[in-house]
Amino acid sequence: MNALSGRTDRPLTLKLLVAGGFGVGKTTLVGAVSEIRPLRTEEILTEASRPVDDMRGVEQKRTTTVAMDFGRITLREELVLYLFGTPGQDRFWFLWDELAQGALGAVVLVDTRRLADSFAAVDYFERRGIPFVVAVNRFDGAEDHPLTEIRAALDLDPHVPLVPCDARARDSVKAVLIEVVEHARRHAVAQRESHTAH
Repeated sequence: MNALSGRTDRPLTLKLLVAGGFGVGKTTLVGAVSEIRPLRTEEILTEASRPVDDMRGVEQKRTTTVAMDFGRITLREELVLYLFGTPGQDRFWFLWDELAQGALGAVVLVDTRRLADSFAAVDYFERRGIPFVVAVNRFDGAEDHPLTEIRAALDLDPHVPLVPCDARARDSVKAVLIEVVEHARRHAVAQRESHTAH
C-alpha cells in the first residue's frame, strides 16, 4: 500500500467474456491481444463432429475450442483485463454459466456471413443483464454491410454498442475491449442511479 495515497499498488483486475458462434474468431481475438501466451483448449475437428457442428462458411476450420480460451491484457498500469473465450458449439453451452460468473462484461463477436449464429449469445447476455458490446469481425471476402443493417438484423437495443473489428489486429481488438469496459461502467452508473431513485 502506498502510505501517501492510501491506495494499494495492485492493479484493478476485470473479467471479460469473448463469446459468439462457432468459427467466428474468438480464439484469434484473445490471441491477438494477450500479453501472455494464451491458454487454449482446442481439439482437432474430426469427421465424427461434422454431423454435429455446422461447418457452413468455415469449411477450412481444423480445430475447435472445447472448454475456453484465456488471455490477459494490461490496458493501463492500474487496469488489467482477464479474457475468457467461450466455446461456440451448442454442445458446450453448459460451460457458459461457469465462465460468466464474476464477469464485468462481454464481447459478442459476429460474422456477417453467419449472423444467425450470434442470436443465442446476444440473448444469453441480455437475459442475464451482463453488459455487452457486439463486434463485427471483418473477414476477408465477406460482404461489407452497414452497421445500421447489422443492428437491425440482430434486433439490438439502441444502447448496445456495435463496432467493427479485425480479430487478428491488436489495436482493433484493444479498441473493442476499451468499449466494453466503458459500456460496463455506464451500465453500472445507470444501475446505481436507478436504485437511488427508488
